[in-house]
Amino acid sequence: MRAFILLVFLSACCLAQRPKPCKSPRLLTGTLSVATQKENLMAYAKYTYDALGQRIRLREFGSYDNKSFHFDVLLLFQKGVMYKIDKKNKTCCKKPLKTDFHPLAIPEDANLLGQVVLGSSSGPGQGVLVNSWEGELQMKNRTAKYFSTVTEFGCVPITTMFHTSQSGWMVTSFFNNVIGLAEPQELIPPHFCKDAQLEEEEDEDPATFFSLF
Repeated sequence: MRAFILLVFLSACCLAQRPKPCKSPRLLTGTLSVATQKENLMAYAKYTYDALGQRIRLREFGSYDNKSFHFDVLLLFQKGVMYKIDKKNKTCCKKPLKTDFHPLAIPEDANLLGQVVLGSSSGPGQGVLVNSWEGELQMKNRTAKYFSTVTEFGCVPITTMFHTSQSGWMVTSFFNNVIGLAEPQELIPPHFCKDAQLEEEEDEDPATFFSLF
């Protein structure tokens, strides 16, 4: 009887310690990088992420098909508007944003691949405990596969691999993450965007960080 009770207790402890799908902090600031398999894209961006107000600011630079690019965009999902900002020339392009907002999170139906320590577990401060997940997402007319790694404590994003038959693999890495908004004003359109008129939507840009969010 005692052995049975001990077995039940240990089983309950193991189930309690098993990682569960989680939601990332609602306010995040940091840097991320993206590389794609088919589009020959390599890019970096400073990002400001607000899941409460459904706002994202991306200041991105990189190369696409051996051509360098740079752009600064503010995505306001609740208003359905995207601003392309040029601070140097103080110009602003306002376009419709028809994409739904998807908060950074591990979906409830994700499968746990495992839990590991990045770095070393030999001493304090030498490593970070992370959980890796996999799953599928139903998108328009296609299914996407993903592999995502987040911290065990805080659910801070580390790396995401995203695959569709159309674009191949996209690898995104997050670093220098800070919980909260370091510069809240980054999520407000600059004063020179006040009189910007909504323009007709052009052809969609090649693979960028938009797919991530």
